[in-house]
Amino acid sequence: MCAPARTIICLLRNDLRFHDNEVLLWAQRNADHVVPLYCFDPRHYLGTYYHNFPKTGPLRLKFLLESVKDLRDTLKKKGSNLLVRKGKPEDLIQDLVKHLGSVSAVALHGEATKEELDVENAVKQVCTRHGITFETVWGSTLYHRDDLPFRHISSLPDVYTQFRKAVEAQCQVRPTLQMPDKLKPFPTGLEEGSIPTHEELGQQDPLTDPRSAFPWSGGETRALQRLQHYFWDTNLVASYKDTRNGLIGTDYSTKFAPWLALGSISPRYIFEQIQKYEQERTANQSTYWVIFELLWRDYFRFVALKYGRRIFFLRGLQDKDVPWKKDLKLFDAWKEGRTGVPFVDANMRELAMTGFMSNRGRQNVASFLTKDLGIDWRMGAEWFEYLLVDYDVCSNYGNWLYSAGIGNDPRENRKFNMIKQGLDYDSNGDYIRLWVPELQQVKGGAVHTPWALSNASLEHANVSLGETYPLPVVMAPEWSRHINQKPNSGGTSRRQGKGPSDTPKQHRNRGTDFYFSRNKHV
Repeated sequence: MCAPARTIICLLRNDLRFHDNEVLLWAQRNADHVVPLYCFDPRHYLGTYYHNFPKTGPLRLKFLLESVKDLRDTLKKKGSNLLVRKGKPEDLIQDLVKHLGSVSAVALHGEATKEELDVENAVKQVCTRHGITFETVWGSTLYHRDDLPFRHISSLPDVYTQFRKAVEAQCQVRPTLQMPDKLKPFPTGLEEGSIPTHEELGQQDPLTDPRSAFPWSGGETRALQRLQHYFWDTNLVASYKDTRNGLIGTDYSTKFAPWLALGSISPRYIFEQIQKYEQERTANQSTYWVIFELLWRDYFRFVALKYGRRIFFLRGLQDKDVPWKKDLKLFDAWKEGRTGVPFVDANMRELAMTGFMSNRGRQNVASFLTKDLGIDWRMGAEWFEYLLVDYDVCSNYGNWLYSAGIGNDPRENRKFNMIKQGLDYDSNGDYIRLWVPELQQVKGGAVHTPWALSNASLEHANVSLGETYPLPVVMAPEWSRHINQKPNSGGTSRRQGKGPSDTPKQHRNRGTDFYFSRNKHV
């Protein structure tokens, strides 16, 4: 009498790829049948805690649906499929275990934050009740959690530079996994399930904006194509450090972040491709800087492991008492791009229309909300959670804490000067005019400070402050130093290209899209 065929369920969450996927590889080695499963968990589509924004907005949902479909297509080519269901993973796995009768294990990638860990614990309980193996692996970071040069996660440094230096000196990146050409099949009689629509998940299918700096679809296939383009077809990676603070277009940065957030591309694969590029073409500060930014992404994930729920607390990691405001009128002006500060408004409108914003923009709008307006940083974090296609919980909340001055920033009272930043990175105002059409007829860098223009200039540009474009909701005293100044030519930072001041030792200008994402932002 033959033993029943062993079946392993692979619960896929933020690991929507076939390459370098340890969960799928472990199942392949230990089962006769493999069931890759993706669950559209209703908890991901509820309202956020403070403002009842849908946790997953339409732009991010579109990217997710595309990613799930792409993975299903890939798995079918590998002789398998992707089981898709709507419901809580722990409930769906319980039903599958009863239905299949031959499940020997459930495997998944481990996560770092409470909601995700709660799901893991609930699935583990299901496995315990049914006497089956519960297997977790770690595969979301460049450096493996178990390889960190610290006795315990509680010993993780609270300053990024200390973390980076220790890891770079003492750790090795594990090689990517060699995946099989074919994956073990589904058990017979298992219906694959349909991928839901926006409407079925309480959203509307969003419009595409032709101005978007991130016009691509979701999924592993497109992620790998993007790397091929950015590294090998165009050599753009060799100038990444010089262009990463851009604002307009698709190629000022790698744009890997949305695919990284859903695990459609492995950080270890990016690392291996960087190494290959450096061996075959060139190695410079730009190629290193991609790794430098991947390390920031790692760092915020490990910070979440260290501090747990504290990354979501008002007082932050530093337990600092800040008199935050909850002024909804000011918050609405910020989120809708109606602050009267053009550099802030342009960035916030780009985010609302496309689900994406440059790292330079993110740093500035976060500083404006927390430092200029004094608004509760968690309100901004939830707005980003709702909109960002590259939302990653650890990066998003880690970076908002950093911006609010209650996280991992070693410098006290860091505050961005909106006018100086605008002139440094958008010297001629082209980005403003792209996203704030009310100011399109204002020429040059003067578009950053329309309130400083003469009545005749405003009339000539068809701008009526307070009517066609708002007056500033706040005026910071430091802005006056940069009004009527000749802008920095070329729209790049005055700190760029100055040798030692632009090295990893001083990383204040980190300009990557790893910054600020939760999947929940290179």
